[in-house]
Amino acid sequence: MNGTEHRLRVDTRSSLLDVLRETLGLTGSKKGCDHGQCGACTVLLDGSRANACLALAVAHDGAEIVTVEGLARDGRLSELQEAFVENDAFQCGYCTPGQLCSATAMLDEARRGWPSAVTADVARDPFLDDDEIRERMSGNLCRCGAYVGIVAAVRDVAGETNRAARDPGAVAERIREASRT
Repeated sequence: MNGTEHRLRVDTRSSLLDVLRETLGLTGSKKGCDHGQCGACTVLLDGSRANACLALAVAHDGAEIVTVEGLARDGRLSELQEAFVENDAFQCGYCTPGQLCSATAMLDEARRGWPSAVTADVARDPFLDDDEIRERMSGNLCRCGAYVGIVAAVRDVAGETNRAARDPGAVAERIREASRT
């Protein structure tokens, strides 16, 4: 959990979200709908975004889990967290932890060349314009309507990813690298 191993005995019916909040005291992940529809509980599970309210804790024994508390390093906010502050990408803050975890994974997915439903050319790395960002973040709802700031924050951090997307040789190079491993 956020780089620290924990050994726990939990009820087999406990959701990952409940274990995070009630057992480990990691209250950043929020219980919104408790049905996987709002994204307030989004965490990184082995590097991918996941709704912690839908995940049974016992099913993820040994998994690497990162919550919003684990995004900062050495007491310093991540680049994305700083961009959220600079772009006023939160209002009440309830959805912000899930938004941050989801955006962190989304940026990684785009860096790896994963297309979305709105990616225009799947043969090239995705360019994270506003439509692409909104599509990729669509599983995270904000009741306050901070979407403009959220999209701006993600766009600010997506600079390097977008430069690679403009390079037609980037996809071919990534394929060559993958074939060597």
